[in-house]
Amino acid sequence: MTTSPAGIRLELHNAALTDMNGSKPKKLVRALDYQAEDMIPEARSHATEEDFQRSLRTAHSTDQLVELWRKQLTRWDFAEVSSWSGTEPRTDERRTEVYDLLALQDETRKLLDGLIPVSKAAGPVVISDDFTPWYTPQSQQGRPWYWPSYRALLTSKGWPEHAVAGLDVATDNVVERLADPTRAEAYQSKGLVVGYVQSGKTANFTGVIAKAVDAGYRLVIVLGGTLNLLRAQTQRRLDMELVGRENILRGASEYESDYADDPAWNQSKFVMFGGMPSTFGGFDVVRMTTRDNDYASLLQGIVALEFEKQEPALPLHDPRNLHRASARLMVVKKNKTVLSKLVKDLNKIKTPLSEIPVLIIDDESDEASVNTSNLTKPDAERTAINEKISELLRMLPRAQYVGYTATPFANVFVDPSDAEDIFPKDFIISLPRPDGYMGARDFHDLDSPVDREERTFANSNELAHVRDIVDDEEDDSCLQQALDMFVLTAAMKLYREDKGGLGDRYFQHHTMLIHESVLTLVQRELLGRVTRLWWNSGYLGPNGRERLRTLFDADVAPVSAVRSDGQAVPTSFEDLAPYIGPAVTRIGGDDKPIIVVNGDKDIETGEADFDKRSIWKILIGGQKLARGFTVEGLTVSYFRRRAGNASTLMQMGRWFGFRQGYRDLVRLYLGREEAMGKKEIDLYDAFEAICLDEESFRSELAQYSVMIDGRPQVTPAQVPPLVSQHLPWLKPTSPNKMYNARLVELRSPGEWQEPTAYPTKAADLRFNTGVWMPVLESLSRESTNLGYKFVEKGVAHRFDAFTGRITAEEFLNVIKRLRWYADSQFAPHLSYLREITQAVPAQVDDWIVLAPQHATQGKRVALGRHGHSYSWFARDRRRGPLFGAISDVKHRAAALRIAGALTDSGCGATESLVAPRRGVVVLYPIVESTHRTDFDDQGGIDAGKLVMAFDFVAPASARSDDGRVLRFTTIDSAMGDSAIIDTHGSARQ
Repeated sequence: MTTSPAGIRLELHNAALTDMNGSKPKKLVRALDYQAEDMIPEARSHATEEDFQRSLRTAHSTDQLVELWRKQLTRWDFAEVSSWSGTEPRTDERRTEVYDLLALQDETRKLLDGLIPVSKAAGPVVISDDFTPWYTPQSQQGRPWYWPSYRALLTSKGWPEHAVAGLDVATDNVVERLADPTRAEAYQSKGLVVGYVQSGKTANFTGVIAKAVDAGYRLVIVLGGTLNLLRAQTQRRLDMELVGRENILRGASEYESDYADDPAWNQSKFVMFGGMPSTFGGFDVVRMTTRDNDYASLLQGIVALEFEKQEPALPLHDPRNLHRASARLMVVKKNKTVLSKLVKDLNKIKTPLSEIPVLIIDDESDEASVNTSNLTKPDAERTAINEKISELLRMLPRAQYVGYTATPFANVFVDPSDAEDIFPKDFIISLPRPDGYMGARDFHDLDSPVDREERTFANSNELAHVRDIVDDEEDDSCLQQALDMFVLTAAMKLYREDKGGLGDRYFQHHTMLIHESVLTLVQRELLGRVTRLWWNSGYLGPNGRERLRTLFDADVAPVSAVRSDGQAVPTSFEDLAPYIGPAVTRIGGDDKPIIVVNGDKDIETGEADFDKRSIWKILIGGQKLARGFTVEGLTVSYFRRRAGNASTLMQMGRWFGFRQGYRDLVRLYLGREEAMGKKEIDLYDAFEAICLDEESFRSELAQYSVMIDGRPQVTPAQVPPLVSQHLPWLKPTSPNKMYNARLVELRSPGEWQEPTAYPTKAADLRFNTGVWMPVLESLSRESTNLGYKFVEKGVAHRFDAFTGRITAEEFLNVIKRLRWYADSQFAPHLSYLREITQAVPAQVDDWIVLAPQHATQGKRVALGRHGHSYSWFARDRRRGPLFGAISDVKHRAAALRIAGALTDSGCGATESLVAPRRGVVVLYPIVESTHRTDFDDQGGIDAGKLVMAFDFVAPASARSDDGRVLRFTTIDSAMGDSAIIDTHGSARQ
């Protein structure tokens, strides 16, 4: 034990906080005093709050004592479910509650708040089956090695403390749900971690690996994608940030390393321990793969896979053996041949496979890993990669499987009862969106309260970052503009480097990605087009300069003026002009401005290895650049690639990621209304739909993660029905991965709901109009001006509407009779509406009906026996039988307020309609484009050409007593067609 005052104080506080970890905070002074009893006499003088205050007054935020308290306070701040707390996590109220339980004085609270502010960052969302806790502070005592090293590395790289703390909590959520590596009985836990495309999933699984090997996992298999490019990128990341220099060299010289030509190696950026970890009481990590070499048959070197035992009579997983053994790490490509070699070698080693705690990390787990063969069919065989993963899981009974993906739909559609597959039966964890990340939402104006005609570069993500590619087969004007933007943004980066404000950073990479097709023939033609355009652009001549000036004035300057976030912006093109020549030279000065990355050796023009050199280039690629691989410095994307499912298309969004220092410069040139067979596809609409699907999935996971009576509301086996689909032609994932789920009821109190599956047959449309006519004719003949004011946003929405009121029973009778193109889309809503109407007591008394009216007299339709005139709305089905967005954003807030979902509207007319247990129905008579010339002289139209669409908001109070928000069945091969509602697996012992 140390005898220095700082050392005694640190050990004392560490003991006290460790004793409280995993439980509620306890009175600090009493805890310190208790711990001091078993320490040297001098410890008593440090077991006071006054001593703690003195140390905090002179402490820095990186001091060991502060770090110790930061970790524990953050754990209490982040605790999502707690028996000791009645406050929300990551709030000032939670921190105050912690201080109260610790019985701290006001001065101590102020000092801690100054050094350790409350983290308000979002935490991970966890859907989990029951499990037996084992990953406790006590289990970690004396063994942490790689996690503390990795945590310190992230801090040294400039990660803010709340981000590191958030990663700590998120990785704890994963590791604690794995099996205890020292337990006597074998158990396989399977889970899924859902991140965002290019958002730091690798950092999460690196942290999980670090904690897992510290806890005792001794074989780590990372499935690093299907391409050498991805596998090598993952291997380098793990080697540099986790494995470390000494484990890589293992006594060899610096120049024998496989990273000898890597600048980061020579700049000492690979983590260092000061010697082999085993010499310091830790354990070594033995690499079974290298940067350039995937797993290969070990032949006579099979001994490299053998695990040493200090106590031969005991199994490897016994703590007396486990914590003295080295760990093995391999990063393996998802390739049948490679995985077959691994399986073969594992069968040769003398260490019983049943004794080895194994962690399998599956990066991009929705690709290749998922079985796409329906095993209920006779003679069906697993797909090749899935068969090898299944074989590994059969061979290694102590193997834990954790899949990582940004597109989870394929994983959650796996049959829960297929024991050999990778269904995440134990947990699904949704990671929060990290700070500084640019994702799909940042290129769209989802739920924007600003009317389209009022949008600007400042308030519209679409206007700021997205540029249309119209059909440019006749000329290359759009592609030329994208190249010009690439040069301008390159000059802007050089300008910012010169003007400062970036700290020690500089723009090592600056790239443009052109992605039109996976076909090498198309890429060959594209290379010729881009090459000609580049060399004919005349950037240093008058014509090129004039184009750049025009684009700067019209696009770059106005966007950066309102979105630069403090980065330097030239006041005029003349200020930027001196940097254009150097920018052009950086890109094409070596006569090689373009890199083709597609495996075609005839046209590959360079190496896209961002680790070895600075790259300022135009990249043309297909599948190699469409999933997993990080295109560093990506600023301009020119994208026309089409795909038939959301998972594939989302993974092509390489423009998602972190854009520190140049967020305002990011531009996406995107194909609009491109042909795909006989269907017309708008890629921007497709990405918006994917974004809505993804956000719906995440928000519902968050909603269902709330425990009910201490039990999970939803288990992983019940997650598939949460997946939504906003475009009929864009499936969530490949059709052969979609089976297994049927939604029964969707409860949506206080939420805007928009059915879209209206019929297409004239007879059905005519019938629906007839069903709605009594409601329409009961509305007021004079319109009411309704509104809602968003005080914080300074935006007010107003509109005119005919209004009326119908009873709950009348509304239910209407919607029960309606005909649909797809009954299944509305059936879950109907089940909920029937329940809240027929409940005793009823949860809805009546419904306000609104028929919004245009401000002008155009677009009027005469309906009903009396020929009353109503506004109609121009909407079309979005590439299929389903409509896209139907409602107008300015109609939503008032309806939500009337239903009790929003606070005071600031509008008397709106407030007069508010009442408890009241819902809102908004009617939208729709005329599709094919019928907009079919009106008669009196403004009437055949009811078979009119779609009576409606949206609704159920009363915000119409919640279930048990807190559940959905009911559904999941098709489980072990249970036939039976519903698996309220089913929970037993806790692991």
